[in-house]
Amino acid sequence: MKSSRAITLALTALLSALAAGNAPAQGYPSKPLRLIVPFAAGSATDTVGRVFGLKMSELLGQPVLVDNRAGANGAIGADLVAKAVPDGYTLLIGTNTTNAAINSLMKNVPFNFERDFAPISFLGAIPLLVCVNADSPLRTLKDLIAAAKTRPGGIAYATASASQRVSTEMLASMVGIKLLAVPYKSSPNAITDLISGQVQLFTADLAVTLAQVKAGKLRALAVTSAQRSSLAPDVPTVNEAADLKSYELIAWFGSFAPAGTPRDIIVRLNDTVRRSAEARDLRERFAPIGLELAPGTPEALASRVTLEAAKWSKAMSAAGIEPE
Repeated sequence: MKSSRAITLALTALLSALAAGNAPAQGYPSKPLRLIVPFAAGSATDTVGRVFGLKMSELLGQPVLVDNRAGANGAIGADLVAKAVPDGYTLLIGTNTTNAAINSLMKNVPFNFERDFAPISFLGAIPLLVCVNADSPLRTLKDLIAAAKTRPGGIAYATASASQRVSTEMLASMVGIKLLAVPYKSSPNAITDLISGQVQLFTADLAVTLAQVKAGKLRALAVTSAQRSSLAPDVPTVNEAADLKSYELIAWFGSFAPAGTPRDIIVRLNDTVRRSAEARDLRERFAPIGLELAPGTPEALASRVTLEAAKWSKAMSAAGIEPE
């Protein structure tokens, strides 16, 4: 009798534990989600966050509120998520900057991008355009290289993210030129100064450059991907424009939660991201900026982060970029 009572109590405890473990998914989400974008409004990361956030809101039945927390190469916003309560209500739109290159950019990073986040899903990637002012005398990439060789450090380029800085410095190191980096808090501000002539060069993703190129305010000298972009088929690759066969650099985006977020919530969010990416209206929103959607498993994103961290570290070292 006593043994039977003990077994009953043990089974009751086990069932209670299982019920508690399933509780987060059953009641989740019960309030609005906060989606941290670690770069300014108008940036490619912001566009990705807002479009995904809107579709995820429809699927989850709760508002997904975008919160821009720009600054420090995205570290301010990423750190906010790393230190948030791991309950699935504070999420991050991470990038190659915040979740791969940050340790090579900053000496004092307030979080560990591999340990402090729970990967949800890769979102997609996008190439960059090497751009100058539409009135610039530099009409080709070879013109830019030739001008920089006659004036070492005399050509200033804008940078507001790791992909922008590394893509430019990689090019400079591969062709043997020296450029002057001018840091910006946001890509829109950099675009404004490029158009006004405050800086002479800006390499940034299609999301923030293509519209200005089409409007005749900027001139695209090359695209940083291995193949030409279907959105700008007349723009040569860096390889074609400068005969640099090993050159390729693209920006990417992923979704993350704080480490310790319950597995069932991660699974729910991963499913939501995947279903969002399949939606026709979402794909149509991303088509004009060249974002190639490629959602996957949390495990696949974790592996990508590890590989990308090594890749970006090597690229930044080759480009001569030291942590600041």
